[in-house]
Amino acid sequence: MTAAPDSSSEDTQVYLPDFCAAGTLFIVLLVAELVAIVLTLAAHEPGGQFLIELSKSSFFVLWLTLLGSAVMCQLRSRLESTGKSRAFVISFIILLVMCIVVAELSWQLMWRFAGVTIIDDSHSVFLLRTFAISSIFIALGMRYLYVSSEWRRSIVLEAQARISALQALIRPHFLFNSMNTIASLTRTDPRQAEEAVEDLSDLLRASLSSTHNRTSLKEELEVAAIYQRIEKLRLGDRLNIRWKIDELPMRARIPSLTIQPLIENAIYHGIELLPEGGEVTVTGKREDQYLQISVSNPVAPGKASSKDGNKMAMANIRQRFELAYGSRASVSIDDQGDEYTVTLRFPIDEDAT
Repeated sequence: MTAAPDSSSEDTQVYLPDFCAAGTLFIVLLVAELVAIVLTLAAHEPGGQFLIELSKSSFFVLWLTLLGSAVMCQLRSRLESTGKSRAFVISFIILLVMCIVVAELSWQLMWRFAGVTIIDDSHSVFLLRTFAISSIFIALGMRYLYVSSEWRRSIVLEAQARISALQALIRPHFLFNSMNTIASLTRTDPRQAEEAVEDLSDLLRASLSSTHNRTSLKEELEVAAIYQRIEKLRLGDRLNIRWKIDELPMRARIPSLTIQPLIENAIYHGIELLPEGGEVTVTGKREDQYLQISVSNPVAPGKASSKDGNKMAMANIRQRFELAYGSRASVSIDDQGDEYTVTLRFPIDEDAT
């Protein structure tokens, strides 16, 4: 019962990196300094003072880079909304014009201080060199971002295909059990059978919906609660789920249908193998700007599940978390023999309160 990510989702179709992030800024500055070193080596003459030449080149290139990163940080969301092609062209023009303006200002400021020689070239040559080098550097950078975006899109499409395969594997099994349970209830408790049909309809609607890649934590827990009610009808007193989630902010965002598959695995690979059943524990807590949700279930001693759905579901969740959060999120497993625990840790969205 897992949903494929929407390949057109804004979360997975980002073209420009987050220039406001410290990690991105560090990489950009590192590349800029490498460019400054290459330019200095290309123009260096034997007997010249290499370090002084490098310091002048680095000062100019790094200031251009910092200013460009600041501009792209402020305009990123607007540029993304225009589409990839327009974002490429507009970003290229903005950065190139900015480089020419800064070069002109640098030249004019240099001549305001008598006796100070920082730029060795003439006015026209300096502007022409800045224009040529900036054009090449910006074009290569934007090209790299485009290729990176297409590579990311191919990963999303591959993930969507894998998740669709996972749906085809799990849904028939779940529907078979659910329909058998409902069929038996129609004879003994028609009212409860009607409620079970409504719950099953709501659960399938949530599973088939792929309009949004993320949902609120409240909606995600409601889907998990619906699944619990359906499975409770089948397993009866053998199944008990304890929710310890009072610390969680219900408006926080999470990849859709994440908790429900974990509970499904806990039941199929844990509770069902125990003759007396057991308890699944869902624990949630907040740690600064991160949320942590754990799902634990008992493990039958001396028994191992032969079902492959558990590994496929975990690979699915890991892949979706990587696409949604990158290295900021983690999906860990703690298998202590008598208890199996899956822990999700992910950042709180800025919209969450």
